[in-house]
Amino acid sequence: MSTGDGDPMEGFDTTIHAPHRLRVCALLEAAGEAEFALVQRRLGLSASALSKHVTVLMDAGYVEQRKAVRDTRQRVWLRLTRQGRAAYQGHLAALRAITAPPDPAH
Repeated sequence: MSTGDGDPMEGFDTTIHAPHRLRVCALLEAAGEAEFALVQRRLGLSASALSKHVTVLMDAGYVEQRKAVRDTRQRVWLRLTRQGRAAYQGHLAALRAITAPPDPAH
């Protein structure tokens, strides 16, 4: 949380900032939960590239996966954790603060 003036970098998250990870978080926040294959198609990534980004987000505690069988095939669904949602929102707020026009009063 900000202490008043606040450093615009507060909340900036280098784990989320990588473009593909940022897009994964944005998609999952909007969708709530999405099947791995859908995320892959929407982002135009190979399965291995998406898997690497998801692993980084999971290792940070930002994304969790749920596996289930559907149509006799193993499927994986992804969603942001509570921590991931908070980190994503904090990162967006930091980006807004960094890119905001300077306050002429300061």
